[in-house]
Amino acid sequence: MMSTKEVKTALKSAREAIKNKEFKEALKHCKAVLKIEKNNYNAWVFIGLAASELEQPDQAQTAYKKAVELEPEQLLAWQGLANLYEKTDQWDFKAELSNVYQKLVELYASSDKNKCYEMITKLSDIYQSDKEYSELAKVWQQLIQLKEEEGVEKKELLQLWQQMTHLLSECLNEEEQDNETQNHLITAFEKAMVLMDPVPGEKHRRTSADYVKCLSKLPHEEAKMKEACESMLSLYPSQSYPLEILCSHYLKTGIQDEDAFSCFSRLLDLAPNSGLGHLGLGTKALEEGRYKDAIKDLAQGLKKMSSSTGWYNLAQAQLKMHRYSDSATSCSQGLTVCVSGDVEQRVGLLKLRLEALVRSGGEKAADQALESFSQIPNAAKDPVLVALKGRAYLNKGQVDQALKVSSELLASDPNLAQGLALRGLGHLAEGQQQQAEQSFLKAAGQSPDCGEYYFLLGQLYWDMGEETRKDRGKVHTHLLKAAKLDPHLGCVFRYLGHYYREVANDHGRARGCYKKAFDLDNDDAESGAASVDLSMANEDMDTALAILQSVIEKATPGSAKWAWMRRGLYYLKVGNHQQAIADLQAALRADPEDWVCWECLGEAYLNRRSFTAALKAFGKAHQLQPSSIYSVYQAAAIKQTLGKFKEAVAEYLQITAQQDYVPALKGLGECQLSLAKSLMEDSRDGGAIDLIQQAIQNLFKAAELRPDLSCLWKLLGDACTAASTVSPNRAQVQVPAPLAGVDPLTQSHMMNQAQTVKVGERCYARALKLMPEVPSLWYDLGLNYYHQASLCCPTEVDQNSPSLLLEKAQQCLKKAIMMDSGNHYYWNSLGVISMSKGLENFALAQHCFIKSIQVESSNVVAWTNLGTLYLKKDNIELAHEAFKIAQSLEPLYVNCWIGQALIAERVGSYDTMDLFRHTTELSTHMEGVKGYAYWVCSTLLDKSNRDSELYRYNIVQMNAISAAQVALSKYTERIQSDPDAFIMLGYLNEHLQLKRQALQAYQRAVELLQSMSSTEQLAFAQGSYGRALCFSCQCEEAVNIYNSTPLQELSDLTGLALAYCRAGLIPESVNAYERALAMATSEKEKAYILTALALLQHRQGNIDSAKTLLFKCSMLKEPISESLLCLCALGLVNNDTTLATAALSELLKQGSSSGSVVEQRCLLTCTLLALQGNYSAVQREASRAVHSNPGNASLWALLSRVVPQYYPRKANGGAMAGHVSCLSSMTQGKRALLYSGVNQLASGRHSGEHKHRNALKTMQKAVMLCPDDPATWAGLIAACHTENTSCYLSGSAPCRKGLEQTLMSVVSEKVRTVEEIERPLAQSLEGWVLQQAVTGLMLGGQLEQAEALCSQVLNVSPEHPAVMLSLRQVQCQRLLVGNDGGTVLPDSVLEQLSKTVMMNPTNLGAWHVSG
Repeated sequence: MMSTKEVKTALKSAREAIKNKEFKEALKHCKAVLKIEKNNYNAWVFIGLAASELEQPDQAQTAYKKAVELEPEQLLAWQGLANLYEKTDQWDFKAELSNVYQKLVELYASSDKNKCYEMITKLSDIYQSDKEYSELAKVWQQLIQLKEEEGVEKKELLQLWQQMTHLLSECLNEEEQDNETQNHLITAFEKAMVLMDPVPGEKHRRTSADYVKCLSKLPHEEAKMKEACESMLSLYPSQSYPLEILCSHYLKTGIQDEDAFSCFSRLLDLAPNSGLGHLGLGTKALEEGRYKDAIKDLAQGLKKMSSSTGWYNLAQAQLKMHRYSDSATSCSQGLTVCVSGDVEQRVGLLKLRLEALVRSGGEKAADQALESFSQIPNAAKDPVLVALKGRAYLNKGQVDQALKVSSELLASDPNLAQGLALRGLGHLAEGQQQQAEQSFLKAAGQSPDCGEYYFLLGQLYWDMGEETRKDRGKVHTHLLKAAKLDPHLGCVFRYLGHYYREVANDHGRARGCYKKAFDLDNDDAESGAASVDLSMANEDMDTALAILQSVIEKATPGSAKWAWMRRGLYYLKVGNHQQAIADLQAALRADPEDWVCWECLGEAYLNRRSFTAALKAFGKAHQLQPSSIYSVYQAAAIKQTLGKFKEAVAEYLQITAQQDYVPALKGLGECQLSLAKSLMEDSRDGGAIDLIQQAIQNLFKAAELRPDLSCLWKLLGDACTAASTVSPNRAQVQVPAPLAGVDPLTQSHMMNQAQTVKVGERCYARALKLMPEVPSLWYDLGLNYYHQASLCCPTEVDQNSPSLLLEKAQQCLKKAIMMDSGNHYYWNSLGVISMSKGLENFALAQHCFIKSIQVESSNVVAWTNLGTLYLKKDNIELAHEAFKIAQSLEPLYVNCWIGQALIAERVGSYDTMDLFRHTTELSTHMEGVKGYAYWVCSTLLDKSNRDSELYRYNIVQMNAISAAQVALSKYTERIQSDPDAFIMLGYLNEHLQLKRQALQAYQRAVELLQSMSSTEQLAFAQGSYGRALCFSCQCEEAVNIYNSTPLQELSDLTGLALAYCRAGLIPESVNAYERALAMATSEKEKAYILTALALLQHRQGNIDSAKTLLFKCSMLKEPISESLLCLCALGLVNNDTTLATAALSELLKQGSSSGSVVEQRCLLTCTLLALQGNYSAVQREASRAVHSNPGNASLWALLSRVVPQYYPRKANGGAMAGHVSCLSSMTQGKRALLYSGVNQLASGRHSGEHKHRNALKTMQKAVMLCPDDPATWAGLIAACHTENTSCYLSGSAPCRKGLEQTLMSVVSEKVRTVEEIERPLAQSLEGWVLQQAVTGLMLGGQLEQAEALCSQVLNVSPEHPAVMLSLRQVQCQRLLVGNDGGTVLPDSVLEQLSKTVMMNPTNLGAWHVSG
């Protein structure tokens, strides 16, 4: 055996091996020791250390534990064991680590304080992580005790106690709390606060807050918590936290004593926005029955902090205030924040939500209520909840189900008030009011303190009819009792308001009840509206506006329609239109289908003068409510204001067709009168009289309905007086018999112009009788007298003489001026009347005009009238100045321009015609029209000024003839007794080639002059009338008219000769021309007459005599180009090129001539060249003429005409020439368009080459412009043939087949209407068209139709060689086609074909067929 010394040596060797990290060697030494000494402490410790280093934790643990067993009070093994457990990550090691630390703490406590503190810290960490707060508290207490024994400073002890509070505070969050630990925690807080310095101080305050918070989490420490809070408040009175803790405690426990109220109040004093404070006060108010305050405080508190109890209390308060929807919402919010474990709170919220949803009504809410019912445990066993379920069925409309529920409830408890009420509501839903009454009475008997049942009875009695309403013992009594029992039930006060307003007629109480109802329920629109309406009716606008303002401020977009609308109407009433529009628009956002609101909005727009917007608003109102007359009327009135009289008339008629609505009748009459005046301005008197007649009828109908309205009689007077403007023979007006003063049994009476205006006088008198102090009526009456005087058709000399009527007019105007001297119209009209013929008080007139100007300086009418007065008194300078001022004030006022034109005419200014023309451009004024027409006709009669710049500007450039003719037509429509005007109109119509209109004008002039004594003027008119008859081919009548004249004028004799000629009376014509020749005074006149005689001789076949006369004419001193033209034409017709050349040479020597002569010269030259066979020169001559006169459209047309016939190679140029002619002159362009199409045909231009510029398009345009010209239709058929041929050549199907026969028939129809002189050419054209049609049919393979067409024409014209040739061509073609490709024709056919060819020897096609 090893000795003790050897053991020591082995242990020493083991220690050295461990030191050298030779752990296995160390193990060997230790094992050797243990063989000798099994309980050797150090050997086991060394084994544990070596095994630990060799990562043999289990062996190490065993070794250490063996050592501990051997020497439990020795540190070395415990330290090794601690190191092993700390080092090794095994759960079982970690679990034992705390025990090891605890032992070490005990061992170090007496030996090494620092190591002891270290072990305590490690042990504390373990307990804290394992949440062993009780052990943790003990360890910390042990630590603090050691520190105290050690005598550490107060500051260090404070830190330790504070650390202990922080560590132990976490235990308060645990579900299972240990009272011992809590006591340690309280002790720690108390020790810490005792050690703190200073007091009060920030650290002390924070620790006190933590202490209070800690106590608040300990229910059994309520007294200590209150004491701590009060202590903290005494030290820190401005701190709200202790109050918050106390308030939270009171709210949680439901304590609502004085201390609690004081606490809530103190908290709100310190923190006005404290949620706890508001919740506490709200809960207190709820308990005390102050529901409105409760809702306010609870809602404010819940904004800051969400609490299921708070939501529950708020829902209760809202339910008590009958804000059911809000209550249901609050319950939903409470359920959202309610913790899952609080079952009682959740059930309470569900029950409250069920009741709120049921009472809020509506099917959706009923569904939600039934869902809530299903979520309440054992709800079916609660009769109150079941009754609510039955009411939910009622809200869904399931009456039978509800009655079933009530029956079940009453079966179990017949006296259940809720069941009785449910049954009553079910009966009420079925209309069984008596049964409902009995049920409600029983329910009220069972629950006499329930105001709802009394309200249901009162409501039932109100709905039962007029009789029960008046029974105070029923409606009134029950409603009052309901209001007493439940003063928060707003609907009770609403029905009380109905009672006081409709039955008791006590509007003061009614308004109070309505206001009370609305205060209780701001969503009660009916009560709010009634309260506002009664306040406004009582002129209490402030109260009404306050109510409306309160509603609008709270309203969301699209709500509170009634408030927006009423405030809008209020603003509309007081004239704040912009605000009214904004409010009414807001009302419409709530209900876009409210037609009344649309009408109100339209009214607001109308008052703001936003007419377009108002029209849309009234249109929308009418769309929503078609039976509303007001919206249609307002729309019509707006259109009337905007001057859209026709549209307004249509809408007014829409109203009057339904009923005799006086405003509509008045507006209709006004519009018709305005339309009549506009027509009269345009001289359309016939239409104007029709409208005046309609206006009188409608206005009189309105006056019959409301004879007390002065405005209707005034408008009737205006309508009757308006007839004074039109032509007298047009002014035949049907006036209602009572208005005309005839037998009232007759419906209407026809009156002339003077009688109609006289009726206007009576109407004004009737208006004045109703309103004698209105100056405008005296003014209208004065103008009526003035118009009567101007008509001057007296029936009673004494009463209706013009002078007497003018005096009456003057007196009326003076009366108007006395009443209103500041009206410039009155002064001006008095001046006009005073200077009228019959009074001619020029001094007074001048005074009146000057006064009118003084009253209104920019008075253009008065300045013009003053200028007219000066002009009448021959004061040219003053007249010019007055007219000039008027022009500067209003350049568009036509009368001042007429005055200047008259002055220019007097002084002989060149601007006269231009001034008169300007007046016609401004408007149609009779004086200006006649003046302009006179100057146009005078300029046209002067043949010497054709090339002057003045003529080109005034006549040509300004289109004077057309303008004067249009204006003069209006003049003669109005003034039909002026023969001069009709003569000028006839003359202008002749220039415009309006033969029929010229004939009518001359005829009217002759008719007027025959009743006058002016024989010279009559002769002139008859001569013009005869000329017009002659040009209209009424030659025999022309002869008669001419013979009725004295025949003292050369023009009359030449006109008679022409009429004889055209009538076919050649000898009489020759005789008349010879008489004219004897009367002629100038060489030119003789030349023209000789030329005419030569033409007559040629017509009689006396060619030599014609030549002699033409040669004689050319030998005169003043030869005329017309005679040379005739001589040249004579040579061309007779193929006498020598004569034609000589005449043309003389004609060219005359130099420049008029445009028409240039055209004739060019045409004759081209004809002569063609006759000579010089075809290329024809085109050159036409081109030369165009270059010399590029502005002459006729020459361009001639060039386009000759090119395809004589020089087709330049057909493109010919087409362009025709296009230029079209652009230059529409008159020439119509014919030139045909020539352009022919050129395109000649050049082969079809749609395949150009889609738009081709022959077909051009010919279509020509047909549109000249549908009566057979040549255009012929061109169209040729263009169609070209298109079809193009299609055949390209291999495509033709698009215009089958048109040949149709177009052929059109051409034949047009040929029959041409004049006799053009008939041969037209027939030749018809033959060509036939050949074209036959060719087209043959090309299309329609041989039978072609043969039928030829046969049809031959039946009418059997000896037509061209048609016969076409027929033979078709027949030969058919034979060749039917011969199966053979080419031999029978001899008989060939013989017939030969005869036909010999009949057309000049036809190339004929010889081609024969060949």
